[in-house]
Amino acid sequence: MMLHPNSSLGHRWPCTAVAVITAITGLVCSLVDAAPVAMRFPEGIAHGFLLVRSLAGETIGQGEMTQVVKEGDLVESHLVFNFKDGSLHDEKVTFSQQRVFTMLRYHLVQRGPSFPDQIEVSIDRSTAEYKVRSKAGEGKEEVLTGAFTLPKDVYNGIFVTMLLNLPKGASETVNFLVFTPAPEIIKLGLLLMGEHTVQIGDLSRKALQYVFKPDVGMIRELLGKATGKLPAHFHYDCWVLADEVPSFVQFEGPLQLMGPIVRIELVSPRLSTKPEDKKVFPK
Repeated sequence: MMLHPNSSLGHRWPCTAVAVITAITGLVCSLVDAAPVAMRFPEGIAHGFLLVRSLAGETIGQGEMTQVVKEGDLVESHLVFNFKDGSLHDEKVTFSQQRVFTMLRYHLVQRGPSFPDQIEVSIDRSTAEYKVRSKAGEGKEEVLTGAFTLPKDVYNGIFVTMLLNLPKGASETVNFLVFTPAPEIIKLGLLLMGEHTVQIGDLSRKALQYVFKPDVGMIRELLGKATGKLPAHFHYDCWVLADEVPSFVQFEGPLQLMGPIVRIELVSPRLSTKPEDKKVFPK
């Protein structure tokens, strides 16, 4: 699962990053140096469906995630959210999983009234080339291109995958990429907060709650005079099933830094049948 925030800087460029990258600033913790996350569970083919709800419980959008394995150890993941107001969140990431996870290519589009800023960003590790296309509010569209060498532990778009691969009960520090407008690296803590009970049909199971804590001081330094526009309370939480083989349960936070907080949860396909439908059995 892949999610993103973005902060409008008025006539300056937006600061764009993954929505699962900021959390509650009041947390007290000690973050170790960022490091690549070791692969515990190889990623494979996947096809999942998601609902986007407001905190009041109203369904405001639907999502679909597809993932395929290409040659060797390459994985291509694609997440799309379509909102009822016509907004679109379209995110693609290619990564390798040879002992550790490495993000190779990344592309994000966010547009429509659900997003304060209209953005498109992309970066390729092999060429080091990046491109940022952005329009803040009613301003004109701006485009920036250049080169940037990515650290090995940048995980835009696959933070949930990183959570699923942490040793049970562990926290970790990784890096994420923001554009200000040039790319910048910020440390991000993936912090275990505790256990919660979840229902699966009639069964009760345990889920681990994580929050995402960035280097807020670095964010404020990058935003400069725009720091007054930062939320007083960052809200990024993610729950994963606390089994030997973990899985995603729920995410809560904004998809852009200055956007509304949403709740993202799994939904299963259901067969649509009518009372008059009859089963036909072969003779």
